[in-house]
Amino acid sequence: MNRRQLFSAAAATALVAGVATQAGAADAPGLVLPLWPGQPPGGEKVTVTQSEIARSDDPRFKDVAILNVTQPNLTLFRPAKPNGAAMLIIPGGGYQRVVVGKEGYDIAQWLVGAGITVYVLLYRLPADGWAAGPDAPLQDAQRAIRVMRSQASRYGFDPNRLGVMGFSAGGHLAGMAATRYGKETYQPVDEIDRLSARPDIAALGYPVISMLAGITHGGSAKNMLGENPSAAKIEEFSVDKSVPADVPPTFITHAADDGAVPVENALLIYAALRAQKAKVAMHLFEAGGHGFGLRAEKAAPVAAWPQLFLDWSRTHGFA
Repeated sequence: MNRRQLFSAAAATALVAGVATQAGAADAPGLVLPLWPGQPPGGEKVTVTQSEIARSDDPRFKDVAILNVTQPNLTLFRPAKPNGAAMLIIPGGGYQRVVVGKEGYDIAQWLVGAGITVYVLLYRLPADGWAAGPDAPLQDAQRAIRVMRSQASRYGFDPNRLGVMGFSAGGHLAGMAATRYGKETYQPVDEIDRLSARPDIAALGYPVISMLAGITHGGSAKNMLGENPSAAKIEEFSVDKSVPADVPPTFITHAADDGAVPVENALLIYAALRAQKAKVAMHLFEAGGHGFGLRAEKAAPVAAWPQLFLDWSRTHGFA
């Protein structure tokens, strides 16, 4: 990425940042920024209406999810003392919803405390009629990484210290972003799209990796690929089946008793990364179930994963 590209992208991102929106995240605790200038690509046949639902009435948490996303966006959280790193957070939700509370805002506020600038991605869902189908979420993830790079000087972080972290189905999307960053999923819409979509590190929390029946999360696979996908589609959208030689360093955490997304998903991506001689750390826990995020009991071994991640990220210049 040269200075001319950065300057041109900065001009484009000034236009994007200048029209901050609250679409689909009226109560978001950070600054909400649009992802695309105008409407996202391929929405001509989309008829769904975006909505927000509460997942819990516990006043301690903002546990909400967004359904039928038509206005993908980024929610920005800025640390008081930035350390120069930035992270894109991708919440889960089985590709049926986006759980922006527990696996988005909670995670962002934790990382901000470590000095990391954080963007939470609200992404489109593959079964909502978008022309790109299963590539629609990846379009948003690639665009998000490029938008972040274009805003590095504006918000005080290094465009070459930019990571992606995802949970559950969001872990699948983060894995796709980390391994398919070179896939051309959309036509460039502005100068921002000249920037790299490759993250510099990746973190996958209880991720959906495979689309194979018996290993995958059934709901995620159905929402992504439909009822009876071809073997070719299953392979195309299984993260472990196309790991490039320059895949970024990756952190993985999972619980062996996960009843929703089998721990074999973590084992598959670990093996695929090792086969490429990639830098990878994996922490598996005997217990923790699915979707623990930051809300595990403090005494539970699985509650150690956030500090393990921060310690690991320091070895790669991120904390």
